[in-house]
Amino acid sequence: MTHVSADRARDPGRRAALTALAGGAGAVLAAGCTPMGATSAASPAPSGSPSASGPAPGVMTLVKDPAYNFDALLALGASGRRAAEAGEVLTAVQAINGAGPSAQSWTSTFKELGDRLMKAPQGPAPDRRTTRFRALRAAQYYGQALFSVLGSDDPGGEERLYRAGRDAWDTFCSLGDPAPVRARVAYGRTPMPVWFFRPDTSAGRRPTAILTNGSDGQNVDMWTYGVAAALERGWNALVYDGPGQGQLLFVDRVVFTPRWETVVTPLVDWLVARDDVDPGRIALTGLSMAGGLAPRAAAFEPRIAAPAAMPGVLSPWLGFPAEIRRILTPDPRETNALWNEEVVPALSPEDAATLRKRMEPFSAQAMLDARAGRMFTDFSTPARRVRALDISGVVGRITAPTLVLDHDFEQFYPGQPRELYDKLTAPKDYVRMTAATGAQLHCSPMAPQQHCEVVFDWLRDTLKAR
Repeated sequence: MTHVSADRARDPGRRAALTALAGGAGAVLAAGCTPMGATSAASPAPSGSPSASGPAPGVMTLVKDPAYNFDALLALGASGRRAAEAGEVLTAVQAINGAGPSAQSWTSTFKELGDRLMKAPQGPAPDRRTTRFRALRAAQYYGQALFSVLGSDDPGGEERLYRAGRDAWDTFCSLGDPAPVRARVAYGRTPMPVWFFRPDTSAGRRPTAILTNGSDGQNVDMWTYGVAAALERGWNALVYDGPGQGQLLFVDRVVFTPRWETVVTPLVDWLVARDDVDPGRIALTGLSMAGGLAPRAAAFEPRIAAPAAMPGVLSPWLGFPAEIRRILTPDPRETNALWNEEVVPALSPEDAATLRKRMEPFSAQAMLDARAGRMFTDFSTPARRVRALDISGVVGRITAPTLVLDHDFEQFYPGQPRELYDKLTAPKDYVRMTAATGAQLHCSPMAPQQHCEVVFDWLRDTLKAR
């Protein structure tokens, strides 16, 4: 067995931090983020920030647990784009509250809702449009179930649950008018699935938005946070599964790469070969953790005319509490000894399950361990991959006009959007989504339409001269 060095073991600061992490800060650690109201290294949180155990001011409380409440708000907000139904979400949440909020109740309730929607409803036979949007809502609910499945009674069902959501998404897409063009774009040895949405099939080159998901979103989220808004404005929109996302993660077992330009450049190559894409007006948006991936790609891919970071992210690693960052040492053996001997034994089942979820996009072995109901033993490898996503050193290479969004009570990356904005030397704009209009919290879960209005109005003005 590998042992911690004597000097490390006697370090009272490290020992105290690990004790607090395992015993009292587990929920914060498991969330993989700085708690609400905490600060990043350089920027303070807004005054009146809530505690880690409560929602932000003005946010409706559907579930007392703030993590489940955030997910419920995301689902409820999607109803504005027909990617959920308010009554369905609220009824599901009521059932979950009655059973007691848990990974099991959350997963089973939303999976059953997705299953029900993928079956024909009672009464008259559904028409094409009914079937289409029932499938879109099912994709949302399967996505909700997928997020919590690793903590449920059936963690090994993760891939099956992903495939159910993917089937629902593909059903929705196949019934579109026009249906999106489906293709596979080369990425190393594993091609990326793409869905290219067009407002119609008429001739002419149009502006196009490449929509980039974060570390745990699904394609249905890209409909809510970009596709519908793009089509309404006469834009094309490209949705894709990159490494660490969707099919590439759950089926092909390809994890995140810090060199996101190697992901985006093949997508741009595919787009500029089409006669319905204006090669001078290709935008790149990044939602959630992709608020760092999109700027990274724009730093190296000059054909991106305008990146939008939603919100701006400099370093996902700094979103983890300092206690967990201190576990990562230069020696992988020492790091893993600290992890396995000091932290893992004291984690609650809930915190352990959420940690497995947070690290699976960065380690195929961690994902396989999680599906078997085990905690991964190699913390060093995925932690180093998260740390490698830091874009601080390349922000100055960006030359395209850049939009940076921020949020009141940003709970995952507080302070980082402003830090990213300040580092930019290209033309830039900073927009804060506020609690005054219900757009607070990471990704404005209650206000995705406001979010899209800000982003696409900015893109219109930025690209109109091209």
